[in-house]
Amino acid sequence: MGKLFQFRNLLINGKVENVLAIFIFSLMALLPFIETLTRFFNLNSIPASQVLVQHLTLWIGFVGAILAANQNKLLALTRDSIFQKQENINFGEWIAKVTTFLVLVSLSLGSWELLKVEIEYPIDIAPGVPRWFAQIIMPLGFAFMAIHILLNSYKKNLHRITLLGVCFFLSMNWFNEWLSGIFPVVSFGIFIIIFSIYYGAPIFVGLGGIAILMFWSEYVPISAIPAETYRIVVSPTLPTIPLFTMAGYLLAESRASERLVNVFKELFGWIPGGTPVIIVLLCGFFTALTGGSGVTILALGGLLLPMLIKDGYSRSFSLGLITVSGAIGLLFPPSLPLIIYGVTAGVSVKDVFIGGLIPGLLLILLISSWSVYEGRKNNVQLKRFIPKKALKVSWDTKWELFLPILILIGVFGGFTTLVETAAITVVYVFMIELFIYKDIKLTEVPGIVKECATLIGGVLIILGVAMGLTSYLIDAQIPMLILSWAKVAIANKYVFLLLLNIFLLMVGCLMDIFSAIIVIVPLIAPLGAHFGIEPVHLAIIFIANLELGFLTPPVGMNLFLSAYRFNEPMSKIYQATLPFFIIKLFAVGLITYLPILTLAFFK
Repeated sequence: MGKLFQFRNLLINGKVENVLAIFIFSLMALLPFIETLTRFFNLNSIPASQVLVQHLTLWIGFVGAILAANQNKLLALTRDSIFQKQENINFGEWIAKVTTFLVLVSLSLGSWELLKVEIEYPIDIAPGVPRWFAQIIMPLGFAFMAIHILLNSYKKNLHRITLLGVCFFLSMNWFNEWLSGIFPVVSFGIFIIIFSIYYGAPIFVGLGGIAILMFWSEYVPISAIPAETYRIVVSPTLPTIPLFTMAGYLLAESRASERLVNVFKELFGWIPGGTPVIIVLLCGFFTALTGGSGVTILALGGLLLPMLIKDGYSRSFSLGLITVSGAIGLLFPPSLPLIIYGVTAGVSVKDVFIGGLIPGLLLILLISSWSVYEGRKNNVQLKRFIPKKALKVSWDTKWELFLPILILIGVFGGFTTLVETAAITVVYVFMIELFIYKDIKLTEVPGIVKECATLIGGVLIILGVAMGLTSYLIDAQIPMLILSWAKVAIANKYVFLLLLNIFLLMVGCLMDIFSAIIVIVPLIAPLGAHFGIEPVHLAIIFIANLELGFLTPPVGMNLFLSAYRFNEPMSKIYQATLPFFIIKLFAVGLITYLPILTLAFFK
């Protein structure tokens, strides 16, 4: 019994998952890094290192998802988690918990069916490493997520047992057969799933639950969903997501932001609006690396808001600037949404990176121009430019200032692959922050890894199950039906672009950017091709619109995060972000209707 309790404590504390996450991240960074060194020095390479890193992405995704489930950090549309060991039963939240548990158990069983086939017909991904060995994390991952969800559902064991019993009853075949004879189960199930999402069920539950219902209605095994999860997660480019995110987290936990602020202050503080320009550049830098605007707002907001107010800017302007700047880096390499779009749409990630450069700079220019106007209007005191001091702080921050150059050389110079560039970035940041600047202690690294893995898990689990839904939509020829309708209903390219802007704006304020990419891109890509829109241009239109959706009332993600971080009412955040929303709306219009901005480097 004592050993049983020890195991339960390990499960609850997430210590096993954290150790696994550290081990996996280490291998993911070191294998491509060593592979690069062997190529430069003409040494023997590591057998199947690329394939191993791809499958390690699968593991870090599920280990991170388990950590997210344990910490109640699975991405949801509601701000407060419903998995907080509540005392009493709320009907709406109870339905959401039952739905979440059922979806996880169904996905675990479907993954187990896929695993049995892989064990029966083994394929090696590396010498002595069968594919099923990598895939075993999927049924285990979904199962452990379900356990954490159950443990975190209520304080009382009676409530947990009741929830478990109801789920067992609902999953019985005879009950489903009886229910299907009374009314349409699929329609009712979709209603329940939407209801559950409204009451706080994680986003992946909505996407995965609908996929399960759709495949079930067509008598297709649920194992089709984990099969698609496996396919998307082990794609060659996807390891860049956890690697670049880890680099971003290491930088965010160091004093890099303070050093960069000092550099930018000395370089740009002499112009009106210098401090806001600094914040735009800094937030863009961190968002591009971490892939999440929310991370930037939460991590840097406490540093940036007092700095703006101290310089004489109003609290309203300061709140609006930080809220909008959190998403401004999504068009710059190595932006995770751009990577995911490229993987999903089958477009070169490198081309998408190039296409986003001018539109991203345009956004920075427009927001910076507004900041200059505000600075002049409020007679903000300017900082005198002292070349000697600017040179000194730049030299003190040289290692971090070199990082964007390192990434650009790696990505566009052709010296390393995208994954190798990401791995080199992690190793580089780790070395400079721990051993040169010494901002981070070695004992602090496990906590950083845990937080990073949690975010990665929350994102990749959405991508994985969303791919299952996408697969159904494609099999059902939904994109072709939409294309047939569009050919008749939409007059020309510009009408299509206008409708696309409106549609993506609504999608951006209702869905998280990662699931929106996976689900929506296969639907609009054929339409874009039909109306003669370049794939890279469509990619930038898509991301720019979703970036604007983060600021769109009433449910824009950045609005909620900013209200939470700064403890302000939503009405005040709406008011503060309105001028920036108009500016970004204008920029999105230019990006949409002037393709030269995106395609300038391809001519």
